[in-house]
Amino acid sequence: MKILIADDHAVLRKGLVMILAEAFPGAEFGEASSAAETLDYLRQQRWDVLILDIFMPGRSGLDVLGEVRQHSVRLPVLVLSSAPEEQLAIRVLKAGASGYLNKQVAPEELAKAVRKVVAGGRYVSAALAEQLAAELGQTDRPPHESLSDREYAVLLRLVAGQSVKAIATDLCLSPKTVSTYHTRIWGKLGVRGDAELVKYALENGLQP
Repeated sequence: MKILIADDHAVLRKGLVMILAEAFPGAEFGEASSAAETLDYLRQQRWDVLILDIFMPGRSGLDVLGEVRQHSVRLPVLVLSSAPEEQLAIRVLKAGASGYLNKQVAPEELAKAVRKVVAGGRYVSAALAEQLAAELGQTDRPPHESLSDREYAVLLRLVAGQSVKAIATDLCLSPKTVSTYHTRIWGKLGVRGDAELVKYALENGLQP
């Protein structure tokens, strides 16, 4: 098995390699620290599974996921993030991920998830499965679910206190483009400034 791990924290990558090497003897590993490096690895070699962090410098993991689904539909992508399930899981699953795990998950659960997605299945925790089932019957959706993936990425950075210039650098965009997203977010969420935006984020459990 060939496993590509994409995360900007070297210590976490090494830890994941150790866990998965024990669970999958003989597996080969690749390590990427950014979206650009991840895409380079994907172009150069064939992989059996990609373990992907959403929050990386430059282009986000959601950008990587979008490109993977455009060019390599069959590659299983297991998203591993520090964000709580209720914030990101449904969004990444809709974007084409094969599964979602919080970084605090037990090692044996990680191995179980990898086995399932490599076999062609989808992995979600029991709590997330309940949330998905509940949402099937909902007709009223919170406004932030109407945001595009890029708008959502900008929202999380605004709530974290980043400036428009810093966000532009982080996402490889122009400040003007980020300002446009900023204005769109206000409109879609029905807020009249960043103070109301932060309040909305806190009320809805949206944190970077």
